[in-house]
Amino acid sequence: MAGQYALCYDIGTTGVKTCIFELADSIRLTAAASEGYALYVLPDGGAEQDPEEWWSAMCHTTARVLEKSGVDPHDICGISFCAQGQGVVLVDKDAKPVRRAMSYMDQRAREELKKGIAYGPQIAGANVPKLLKSLKITGAVAASVKDPVWKYKWVEAHEPDVFARVHKWLDVKEYFIARMTGVFCMTPDSAFGTELYDLKKKCFSPEMCKMLGVKIDHLPQILPCYGKIGQLKTEPAAELGLCEGIDVYGGGMDAALIGVGAGSAAQGDTHIYNGTSGWVSTVVDRSLVDASAMIAAITGAEDGVYNYFAELETAGKCLEWVKDHLALDEIGIYLDKKHITDGYEKKYTSLYDYMSEVIDAVPAGAGGVIFTPWLHGNRCPFEDPNARGMFFNISLETGKSEMMRAVIEGVCYHMRWFLETEEKKIKTSEKIRFVGGGALSDVTCQILSDVLGRTVETVDGPQNVGAMGAAVLVAMGVGKISHIAEAKKLIPVTKTFTPNAANKAVYDKTFAVYKNLYAANKKNFAALNG
Repeated sequence: MAGQYALCYDIGTTGVKTCIFELADSIRLTAAASEGYALYVLPDGGAEQDPEEWWSAMCHTTARVLEKSGVDPHDICGISFCAQGQGVVLVDKDAKPVRRAMSYMDQRAREELKKGIAYGPQIAGANVPKLLKSLKITGAVAASVKDPVWKYKWVEAHEPDVFARVHKWLDVKEYFIARMTGVFCMTPDSAFGTELYDLKKKCFSPEMCKMLGVKIDHLPQILPCYGKIGQLKTEPAAELGLCEGIDVYGGGMDAALIGVGAGSAAQGDTHIYNGTSGWVSTVVDRSLVDASAMIAAITGAEDGVYNYFAELETAGKCLEWVKDHLALDEIGIYLDKKHITDGYEKKYTSLYDYMSEVIDAVPAGAGGVIFTPWLHGNRCPFEDPNARGMFFNISLETGKSEMMRAVIEGVCYHMRWFLETEEKKIKTSEKIRFVGGGALSDVTCQILSDVLGRTVETVDGPQNVGAMGAAVLVAMGVGKISHIAEAKKLIPVTKTFTPNAANKAVYDKTFAVYKNLYAANKKNFAALNG
């Protein structure tokens, strides 16, 4: 039967993951493939990517998923995207980039930020009158050197010949939409990310553009995440190995779609993500800011939907650190060093599986050891780029196993802190959907449930939920659901974890100490890292 499949692209900083999903009573992953591309880090703080490398990776992975799945391209009913956000892709009238794309990580525009908003009387690094106007119109303020508007202004100042060729300013996924369909647009979540979007009028703000010196003609039309933007044109269809005429949807940024792909998309639903970074996000119906805790409600994938969002910069990255520096014998001190996946009748499919078994053998509380997961500073509920990770309360009895478990528990403690902080403004859900690579480990899921004292639910393929969220948009387009909030019925729970009361009591005691560690060491962090 034709029209059963969605082709979805999860476009990250280091690579693209391409997935084909079958759309039936549930959304089922049929095949997936990934390919990396370069991030060009420049000496002056620049961070760029080549859109042609993005496109090449997309073409290669599309061919692989079609081959793996055996799906006939004629049976693909929609294309959608989940993507990194706050990039700047400047294109000409033919949708061809006039220069390499500027990543959200680019921080060259220090002078542009200073001239544009960081002068005079300031709050949080922004000129007070401009800050107040910006908050009133957009619900946000471009006070960081990484904000897209300053990248745009940097090109204007440093590359005037290039800037003269600009027809439209696009974000990452919108570049692909333009290349595939010829339509120049941004979805509302991408528009919100420019910090030029009028939340009330649902359009780019002429007043903000004038204040920050942006040519409003460079900004494209705003179209819905769940909307059919256009149809796949002949030339890109041939390059991708697809049929022309397939509907192309707006898609969304990762922060807008991962919750949708988790099946956590209705008002009041809370999900926790543990990938390289981590977050707690709750669906709310209004714009909301807790400036003291650095939490804000960002625009979601549907009108009137916001995600109240608290982020930890290093979550799964902490486990990667454990793998590289605790689990592996990297200095060669042992006489016999071998990969854990060798032998043992292939009992362990990865080092992470082995680590999970080791961690599970350690009692809750990690022998009193506490780890703080602030390996790259921290943003919420306190912002401090000087904060760092530490192991606290090590004793003679402490071994690597206890330290490894402490790392997992530390990330979970921080997620509990996020929930407590969100609860000051809103009500979070009693059942938490847990997604990202961290949710592949049953041990981590159970620790999270015990630390939170709440039921934790996981879904099939939790590491693919970004692309799954994009597939939900296609399902909505073909009439499987009428609202994104209904995603839950297409994404069933596969495992449920309930809290162990004895472990919860241990964690309650340790969590109280965890929350005190930053305040007790703030001056020390500043002395060492300031």
